[in-house]
Amino acid sequence: MVEQQNNKNEELFNEEELRQYLIDENIDQFREIFLELHSYDQAQFYEKVGPDIRKTIYLFLSPQEMATIFETIELEDKEYEQFLNEMDTAYGAEMLSYMYTDDAVDVLNELDDEQRESYLEMMDSETAEEINELLGYAEYTAGAIMTTEYVSVYENSTVRSAMTVLRNEAPNAETIYYVFVVDDDRRLSGVISLRDLIISDEDTLIHDIMNERVVYVKASDDQEDVAQIMKDYNFLAIPVVNDAQEMLGIITVDDIIDVIDEEATDDYSKLAGLSDVDDVEASPFKAAKKRLPWLIMLLFLGMITATLMGQFEATLDKVALLALFIPLISGTSGNSGTQALAVAVRGIATGEIGDKSKLKMLLREVLTGLITGIVCGLIVVAIIFFWKHNLIIGLLVGAAISTSILVATIAGSFIPLLIHKLGADPAVASGPFITTLNDVTSILIYLGLASIFLGQLM
Repeated sequence: MVEQQNNKNEELFNEEELRQYLIDENIDQFREIFLELHSYDQAQFYEKVGPDIRKTIYLFLSPQEMATIFETIELEDKEYEQFLNEMDTAYGAEMLSYMYTDDAVDVLNELDDEQRESYLEMMDSETAEEINELLGYAEYTAGAIMTTEYVSVYENSTVRSAMTVLRNEAPNAETIYYVFVVDDDRRLSGVISLRDLIISDEDTLIHDIMNERVVYVKASDDQEDVAQIMKDYNFLAIPVVNDAQEMLGIITVDDIIDVIDEEATDDYSKLAGLSDVDDVEASPFKAAKKRLPWLIMLLFLGMITATLMGQFEATLDKVALLALFIPLISGTSGNSGTQALAVAVRGIATGEIGDKSKLKMLLREVLTGLITGIVCGLIVVAIIFFWKHNLIIGLLVGAAISTSILVATIAGSFIPLLIHKLGADPAVASGPFITTLNDVTSILIYLGLASIFLGQLM
């Protein structure tokens, strides 16, 4: 079904035909087909073609038409700078001024200070001032991702006047499904849906039909918290206010989708032991630069494991069979710890694990670790007994696996909660970190037990 839909989408336009129109400088044919495409398809085509053909696109499309493409396209950080450098500076500045303010801010944030100032100086003063205001908010906050293009009406106005405002401002607003209501001091006092406006009598006062229970966020709130609120309430947009309750802007669902994707990518990176997920197009040197810091740290942690094993060298010399099961024990405990870690990090990220449910979650993980540890331990005892015909070794390895799984499960769930309590991102308790930590504890448990029962083993 998906394949059929993809084929159908491919038939909507012919890339080679469009490319040929650009090469032949056939502006009329190109514009006729290209401007009928969905903005996503336009953006995909724009990104695929080379710099020479893109320069022709800049000649064929107005800055306003190009702004729609830049609002849709998803680029790596440095690609925005690369594409802007292909344009005439005045063309690029005009294009940025036509973009929604939050999208223009996202692009300008990828440029250095000198380039940013150059573009702002070429814009009209009102647009530049709006963009500068958003650029002043801290990264990853509600203020940094909000847009100032929204529709607001005064609470003492009528539905008739509100509809007039809506018709006038709708072309430039990012969304019109929610109309926000403010008092004479521009303080947020309510919200009204487009549906309620349409069905209400024209002489009705906005104050009488607005919903006064407005969910809002402050400009300083973390974007991840904003995303959670919008997810919980299933909003298309949410208002942003300052400490005085004055309306500053709105955050729309498309921006929140980007935030969720960004936060998920960030958490995935940390769980994988990376500072950031590698770009598949990145050079080997760039990829290595991202991966090395964690790997070097984990290398030193791994040396602790080697040092521990050295302390039990005499035990391993006397019962060499013990060494055979070290990978089994460390691997199983590492897997168990990673499972508990994934549950804890996801619960914290989604808000499912609150202050009251932390103890309940820890207790559940302890019981889970106990049950899985006992089951895995008994299975190992049986396998080793029938394989090596040695019940003592089987009991030792089984006990070590049971204890290691229990300890690893507790560590995998407790460490993220502790890190979150300290105000840091729980995802930094990454999979490789937990795995390495569990290697140390599992070997200590295994060889410690072996040393205690060395007489029986021999």
